[in-house]
Order: sequence, then structure tokens, then C-alpha cells
Amino acid sequence: MTMTMTMNKDNITLLLLPLLSALFLLAYLFPKPKSNNNNNKKGTGTGTGGKFKHAQSTANANNPTTYYTNEQVSKHNTRTDCWIIVKHKVYDVTSYVEEHPGGDAILNNAGRDSTEGFYGPQHATRVFDMVDEFYIGDLKN
Repeated sequence: MTMTMTMNKDNITLLLLPLLSALFLLAYLFPKPKSNNNNNKKGTGTGTGGKFKHAQSTANANNPTTYYTNEQVSKHNTRTDCWIIVKHKVYDVTSYVEEHPGGDAILNNAGRDSTEGFYGPQHATRVFDMVDEFYIGDLKN
């Protein structure tokens, strides 16, 4: 009788092991999408966001592009409220400041045009795709 119970436990283990492995593999290959809800209303600059939380784009088919002046952007020039301009587009990079591989270099152009620094040799090409996550509007001429 104990031999039958042992075999049943072994059979269950043999069945569960591949199932659990498959579940872990699926979870790895198809992770849950990150939420972009950071309680930061666009244009106010009052939210600080959290680690890995990015500003949601205000431009989509149902919501026209928001425009900011240089004066508006210039008020967001600190570690806890950091906006930059790259090629006439405005990005709220506040939640990225602490993650920036170049340290405080990102703050050198906080509240200003950062196009030259952004396209510098220190940035890998992946940064060009990544920045879209922080887009909040366009610079008003």
C-alpha cells in the first residue's frame, strides 16, 4: 500500500513539475503590463510619480496634443519636478531622474532644451524609443 501511495505522489510530482514550469515560462514571456497611473495630472507638475511610473502621453486620437511654452517648461527644473525639451517635444522625466545611468547629468538641462545632450554619444539608441514613455506635449512656438 505504501508503494502505491509513493508512486501516486511521484506521478503527481511528475505532472505538476512541467505544468509549473510552463506557467513560469508564460509569466516570463508575457509579463503583466505596467500601469502608467501615477496620479500626476498633465500640465500641473504637482505629482512626483514613483519609481518606474511614467507620465502618460496626452496625445492620442481622442485627446489632442497639449502645448507648453518655454516659460512653463522652465518652472519644472528640479530633481522632484523635471521636464526637458527634445526637438520641440516636452517630456516629464521626473520619475526617471533617479534611474538615469548618467546620474545628475539629466538635471543639467532640467526645464530647458536638452536636444544636444540627448543626442550626444553617451546615449545608446534604445533611449530614443524609451523617451516616448515620458512625452507630455509639444513646445509652443
